[in-house]
Amino acid sequence: MMPSGNVHPPPTFDSRQFRDALAQFATGVTIICARASETRFVGFTANSFNSVSLDPPLVLWSLARTSASLAVFEGAERYVVNVLSTRQADLARRFSRPHVDRFAHIAYRLGYADAPLLDGCVAWFECRHHTRLVAGDHVIFVGEVVTCERAPGQGLVFQHGRFGVQAPLPE
Repeated sequence: MMPSGNVHPPPTFDSRQFRDALAQFATGVTIICARASETRFVGFTANSFNSVSLDPPLVLWSLARTSASLAVFEGAERYVVNVLSTRQADLARRFSRPHVDRFAHIAYRLGYADAPLLDGCVAWFECRHHTRLVAGDHVIFVGEVVTCERAPGQGLVFQHGRFGVQAPLPE
C-alpha cells in the first residue's frame, strides 16, 4: 500500500551528472571483434561487458546505435570478446578512436568465431549470437559462450575516465 500525502516528482539530473556517477563504477576493458567480410574485421573497445548466466554460459555487451560497425555485429552469428591486460591500454585507445585499419600490425589468431583473438589478452570469450535487444541509444547483445580461455596477467580497468589497474585491499 502506498503512503498517502503529497507525491513528489523524482529529482532531475543531466547527462553529465549521470556520466559522472557511472564513472564511480570501475569496469573491465574489452575489445569485441567480428568478421565483416572475407578480408576485413571490425572491432571496438567496450567496457559494457558482463556475465549473464553460467548455464547456459551467456555474456552481454552493448554498442551505440550510431556505431559504424553496428550492422556488421547485427549480422554476425559469431564474435569474440577479448579481455585486455594492463599492458594493453594503448590498444584500448586505438580501438576506441577512428583508425584506418585497427588491425594493422596487431598480432592475433582466429578461432571458432573466425574473428581476431588478440595476443596478450588475459581472457577470450568466443560467442555465437543468442539475443539482441534495443535499449535507449544502444543495442544490447547477448552471446552464448562456445569456448573461452584464460592467460596469466592482470585485467585492465576503466574508472573516472582513465585506464588503470585494480589493487586488492589489505585483509
